Amino acid sequence: MDKYFGIAAGIITFLSFFPYFRDVINRVAKPERASWFIWIVIGPIAIFSQLALGAGPSIWLVAMDTLGGIIGFILAVIYGSGWLKKRDYIGLAIAGLGLILWQFTHHAAYALITIILIDLVGTVLNTVKTYEDPGSETPTLWLCVAFAGLLAAISVGEFNPVLLIYPLYIFLANISVPIAMLLGRNKKKQ
Repeated sequence: MDKYFGIAAGIITFLSFFPYFRDVINRVAKPERASWFIWIVIGPIAIFSQLALGAGPSIWLVAMDTLGGIIGFILAVIYGSGWLKKRDYIGLAIAGLGLILWQFTHHAAYALITIILIDLVGTVLNTVKTYEDPGSETPTLWLCVAFAGLLAAISVGEFNPVLLIYPLYIFLANISVPIAMLLGRNKKKQ
């Protein structure tokens, strides 16, 4: 039964990108380039770290998120925002430092924690951008991937903190974007 939750997480993640890609191409959504760059660099590392730790069906979330991230990055380069702000350079420097530190871990669990911290840099850049410009994101992508994170956590099937941390992080990271949208819209109304 657990495997079906993992497969559902992958399907939901994969399908959630299509409305987002449509909005990016129609210039409704404006992806933050530095965030998407960070996410495509760490996606494959996250996949291999999870596999090395014994991930089962929860890997579908990570795999589909990485695939969508690659397409998202290409669209971000063409249609997105970022690269020119000081916070983008600081974020990329921090992410780069994290990748350097990751090289010294030689353990999949440490690598996974490092990947989460690097991913968090991209998430912060994107969430700040979304707070400042709440109309620049498509909430369905972030809500669906957050939900998929919960499904992937269920698919782990046992209390295994090392395997649960990544899908639960995905939930928290993705839910931050719609929250930033709501807070940003409320601020603009005041």
